Amino acid sequence: MKKILSILVMVFMVQAMSAQAPKRRTQQQQATKQSNANTMTTRAQIAFPTESQMSEDVVWRRDVYRELDLTEDANAGLYYPVEPIGTQMNLFTYMFKLVMRGPTRGGISAYEYRLDGNENFSDSARIKPLKFLDDYHIFYERTDKGIRLDDSDIPSAEVKGYYIKESSYYDQTTATFHTKVQALCPILSRQDDFGDGATKYPLFWVKYDDVAPFLAKQTIMTSNLNNAATMSVDDYFTMNKYSGKIYKTNNMLGQTLAQMVSPKSDFGNMDEAAGDSLLAKAQNQIEAQIKNFEITDFEKNIWGDQARKDSLDSIAKLDPKTVKAMKKQNKDKTASSSASASVKKKTRKSSSTSSSSSARVTVRRERH
Repeated sequence: MKKILSILVMVFMVQAMSAQAPKRRTQQQQATKQSNANTMTTRAQIAFPTESQMSEDVVWRRDVYRELDLTEDANAGLYYPVEPIGTQMNLFTYMFKLVMRGPTRGGISAYEYRLDGNENFSDSARIKPLKFLDDYHIFYERTDKGIRLDDSDIPSAEVKGYYIKESSYYDQTTATFHTKVQALCPILSRQDDFGDGATKYPLFWVKYDDVAPFLAKQTIMTSNLNNAATMSVDDYFTMNKYSGKIYKTNNMLGQTLAQMVSPKSDFGNMDEAAGDSLLAKAQNQIEAQIKNFEITDFEKNIWGDQARKDSLDSIAKLDPKTVKAMKKQNKDKTASSSASASVKKKTRKSSSTSSSSSARVTVRRERH
């Protein structure tokens, strides 16, 4: 009887272990999928290389936010074609499909645009695709396999601008300057019901490093005169071919450029032309600061003060006899100055002594 019980216990244990193995295997596969959500295969990374990420221990860095107008010639390649033509599509259509696909199905994550304009790339700030479609009244159909979206329903024609965050930094490991795009935010321009004008709606933030491997496979046209001149969208952003005005910088007060230029009360009371001129002046000043730091300040002073170095080099090039004479002259000047200082000190001491002694005599005479 005991043998039968022991055999039954062993059978149950083997069945439990065999049942746990597929479950554990499934959990491992799910964890692998989640960890590789926004990555590509090694073959794809070799075929479509992207710019390396910025190191966190850089010695100098300046973060700025720009607004890109897609109606300008430098940025028009990101807008056309409005509707996909074969495999060719504009930037927003491509990003929109990646966001709708989601990171678990080979897409990317998008993060909500906050009212202060700052990006938040935490898990709690991720947007939900269905809620996003409902909030912006984008038509879709529910099917057994999920949702269905036609290309004509994607509002790519209304996205006429982007907010981008870029970082200009000095990489001390390679002794080079770089300007890298950190994040993208499409701006939806939609007419209101009364026809008074278009209202801008920033949609979401996307990490550029997440979308860069996909942008390396998408090409855009870069010239109106030569239609054969094309480049990948990733090269377009990496080479900083875009054109945009600065509207914000990273600062300790968290203010926009308009708030930094003038107090809120004064800026609201001044006319539009005066406000635009102040903003343009501040924008040009920031551009000059970044450019001057890269070209002049840092490169000239990276190995120390150049004026001091030149003076030391000129002294080193002098004849030894001249250097010896200069040292002797400086020594004589030091000795003479110390001697004159001691004479003055003695004179002051003697004068103070005489005045004090005469004062004592006068007092004694007055007492007698």
